[in-house]
Amino acid sequence: MEIEPYRRVLTEPGVRNLLLVGLLARIPHTATSLVLTLHTVKSLGMTWTQAGLVGASATIGMALGSPITGRFIDRRGVRPVVVVTMLAQFLFWVTAWALPYPALLVLAGVNGLLMLPVFGVIRQCLAAMVPAESHRTGFALDSMATEMSFMIGPAVAAAGVSALSSTTAMAVIGVGFLCSGLALFALNPPTRSAAELAAETGEHIPRRQWLTPRLLTVLAMGSTLCFVLTATDLAIVATLEDSGATGWIGPVISIWCLSSLVGGFVYGGLSRSFSPLGMIAALSALTVPVGLVGGGWWWLCLALIPSGLLCAPSQSATVNMVNRWAPTAVRGEVMGLHGTFLTIGIAVAGPIAGAIIDGAGPSWAFAGAGLIGLAVVAAAAPIWRKAPEPVLV
Repeated sequence: MEIEPYRRVLTEPGVRNLLLVGLLARIPHTATSLVLTLHTVKSLGMTWTQAGLVGASATIGMALGSPITGRFIDRRGVRPVVVVTMLAQFLFWVTAWALPYPALLVLAGVNGLLMLPVFGVIRQCLAAMVPAESHRTGFALDSMATEMSFMIGPAVAAAGVSALSSTTAMAVIGVGFLCSGLALFALNPPTRSAAELAAETGEHIPRRQWLTPRLLTVLAMGSTLCFVLTATDLAIVATLEDSGATGWIGPVISIWCLSSLVGGFVYGGLSRSFSPLGMIAALSALTVPVGLVGGGWWWLCLALIPSGLLCAPSQSATVNMVNRWAPTAVRGEVMGLHGTFLTIGIAVAGPIAGAIIDGAGPSWAFAGAGLIGLAVVAAAAPIWRKAPEPVLV
């Protein structure tokens, strides 16, 4: 592993600011699901099933809205989309506390549709600001920043709701989205490099030309990765609750995330890339035996480290491949579609992992997540090998 690739990326004009804004701007986003759930249950007095429906409504909205906002960014640039989505988020989160359940259920979906596209914008602009030969390192840094935001956001949200109230937490999220949007507006990062702009002809690129079986396979791998990680997250919580070690949920997940940061740092400094299919297959295989570990929370921490080391590298490899096969004129739409697939993976993981936990016990949820991940990779491998790469003209 070398440090030089990181130095080259971080000395590119504007990249440090972009990554810092990306880290901070993602934190409100990562807190939204938990705050919506806790507000519905604790403040509105609804059931966990009804809270799940609110989360599902928001998830469906985000899945539908992500490629749409990406397409608008391709055509209009970052600022117009940021203004509209920033204001939509701020208005929703500062008023959501007063909504009755039926209105919250509907408007959560509308809010998801108009989600501030932080994840897609940062990756799209990073691809434009970093030379192609340094994309792998740049996306590794982005994956590490994403991991850090997921470590901070939900933990702060849970503490805020417990110590203050869901109303206060919602207001803080609204202000967070407003500040995030203003930072992105002020930064106004380019969505295409000067060379990419010069090479564009202005001709419409048919979707069938770039939305190929090979690209769909990579998108499906991103969805599979999110499925395995989300199911593992739920299995950790269920395992520690079942053993009476609820207080160690935060530390165990933090150590798991820390191992992902280490893996991402090492991967970004390597001299070569690896197939996202192979990395996700390895991560899934290492997840299968985690549930067999007994003896306390500390053994669970150790068992999670091997798969954790591959989390950020797998995400980075997937994003890098999606970017590689995205025509620059529709890069925002492709990154938005990538976000949709990630959302689908997260959404599917909840009910499947929950069913395994309820039917067979928490320890089997690790095995189930890993085996399903391996099955999807095995099904996708023939398509990956045989399908030609997209022709970007």
